Amino acid sequence: MEALRQLLETMLPPVWILLITVSGLNAEGDGMEELATEKEAEESHRQDSVNLLTFILLLTLTILTIWLFKHRRVRFLHETGLAMIYGLLVGVILRYGIPATSYNHKTPPSCSLKEGPASTLLLNVSGKFFEYTLKGEINSREIHNVEQNDMLRKVTFDPEVFFNILLPPIIFHAGYSLKKRHFFRNLGSIITYAFLGTAISCFVIGNLMYGVVKLMQVVGQLTDKFYYTDCLFFGAIISATDPVTVLAIFNELHADGDLYALLFGESVMNDAVAIVLSSSIVAYQPSGANTHMFDASAFFKSVGVFLGIFSGSFLMGAATGVVTALVTKFTKLHCFPLLETALFFLMSWSTFLLAEACGFTGVVAVLFCGITQAHYTHNNLSEESTKRTKQLFEVLHFLAENFIFSYMGLALFTFQNHIFSPIFIIGAFLSIFIGRAFNIYPLSFLLNLGRRHKIKGNFQHMMMFAGLRGAMAFALAIRDTATYARQMMFTTTLLIVFFTVWVFGGGTTPMLSWLHIRVGVDPDQDLQPSADSFQVLQGDGPQAEGQSKTKQESAWLFRMWYTFDHNYLKPILTHSGPPLTSTLPSYCGPLASCLTSPQAYENHEQLRDHDSDLIHNDGDLTFMFGDTSITANGASGSGVDGAGGSGWSANGKRSGSTSEEALERELDSREQELLSRGTRLVFPIEDHV
Repeated sequence: MEALRQLLETMLPPVWILLITVSGLNAEGDGMEELATEKEAEESHRQDSVNLLTFILLLTLTILTIWLFKHRRVRFLHETGLAMIYGLLVGVILRYGIPATSYNHKTPPSCSLKEGPASTLLLNVSGKFFEYTLKGEINSREIHNVEQNDMLRKVTFDPEVFFNILLPPIIFHAGYSLKKRHFFRNLGSIITYAFLGTAISCFVIGNLMYGVVKLMQVVGQLTDKFYYTDCLFFGAIISATDPVTVLAIFNELHADGDLYALLFGESVMNDAVAIVLSSSIVAYQPSGANTHMFDASAFFKSVGVFLGIFSGSFLMGAATGVVTALVTKFTKLHCFPLLETALFFLMSWSTFLLAEACGFTGVVAVLFCGITQAHYTHNNLSEESTKRTKQLFEVLHFLAENFIFSYMGLALFTFQNHIFSPIFIIGAFLSIFIGRAFNIYPLSFLLNLGRRHKIKGNFQHMMMFAGLRGAMAFALAIRDTATYARQMMFTTTLLIVFFTVWVFGGGTTPMLSWLHIRVGVDPDQDLQPSADSFQVLQGDGPQAEGQSKTKQESAWLFRMWYTFDHNYLKPILTHSGPPLTSTLPSYCGPLASCLTSPQAYENHEQLRDHDSDLIHNDGDLTFMFGDTSITANGASGSGVDGAGGSGWSANGKRSGSTSEEALERELDSREQELLSRGTRLVFPIEDHV
């Protein structure tokens, strides 16, 4: 038994040594052992309850303060900034307000291991087997405060909690609540900023930080290894923008719709790109002795990993959305809204877990699942389920996001392995500003070469200013804090999030005024054509023919996709759109009848395709009906009530209805007439980049 005690003293922390010694020396006292175990389990349960209660109270206090700020119209501090402040206060109390308990073992025993400590240790004590799990490293300065360390570890959540529980509703809500009209109007620019811009930002920040690391080596501030790949990894995670504060203020003030779409779309897509890019950098493993030098084969392998993970995640998310749409279409779930909502919720959440289990990225999968669900499945839900799903994910998004920001404030004091390096922190702040500038200004210049609706200079300055960091950067940084380099990255990321949310988020309203960005804009009115009226132009004139030809030659890819989606995908996956019996060839009649639901025939009598507004472009919209086109381009003509006819107003509205409703009525009557003659409906539009 003495030999066992000596073995335990070299392998286990003192608090466990005491427990196992008593258990081993009193093997016959099973009652005392069971009593001690029950008390320990009860104490652990009580402490876990207190920890969760702390976060719930933080969220409750945040909600009440948000109401007060909204009531007083306070905009200098957003709800996420409030959550961080409350988290900081609680973290200070937990760190310094609770007395620590010291144990009698003044000097911990030491032992040398050839390999790292195992995650699980099994011991045989008097014929009984005990399992011990590695909890983590304890700060050497706090080695005697084992009880306090245990408490701080319990309020430090497993990083997988963020990825598997908190991130999915945030990302899904971003895709599900997407304002499709503005988003697709600026789709090309959003993709450019998200993909190319994030890659540029990653490499600019990574290379600048590698110079900072070399400077730290020269001045003797670097105490452990910090490789070039670590710098690139930091560039990837810190390139994930999260302008939640700015977007909330934009939404409240009704700022310009295109600017909102550019920022929101970039942040949504940029999170997905950043997480895949960081995974690709981790997968970069050159062959040879030095695994941190540049290797062409490893580089192209990482590029392949990036493309494979992103495309696989995209397909998996879209496939889950399609499956959900088919289930809700061909079943009677709409008769049971509770079951319908529950299935929608579970299918959406499982997309994230399925992608992670298959080695893909759940963030990308659940984002495109949300977009697919909004485009297809949403049309099949009952009215009650439509409201429930929207409100459910809105509430989950709100709670999860504020929980993460509260935890950020808490982690500044409860995380035990912070590494504060002033040189690294200052260098990181400068690098993210330079990286953001290399992202926004050059790409905006290139995009403006092909856009009719230019991204103005004040928009570019606002996008530069709105590059806040938030939940995604924090979640990526906390996922791995095992090494010296990762711990320094986590600490720096935390400080960057604090600064950008408080300073840039709080300065959004003054910046809007200073840059003369218009507010109070009605997004629907903003998307309406700048025309005074809608008009039907006969296509036999040379001017109309030239205009039609120009439009049909442009945006061919999106036009082809829209036509295919309108005529085939939507009728297959939803109850909306034209019946497949009218779009598929005659020899596909049995299949078309099987896939077309009875509701589709009913809806066909009053065709309502809500996605026709996605292709508004700079106040110039043309619908082709054979040789006839309905155009909204500011001209006046025959075929539809003009400005002096029955009800068209000067701002493109009809009395008592919007221009979109009037256009839909015109489309209804025209389509009924032309479909009977076999005329195809074409949507030629102009590319907006």
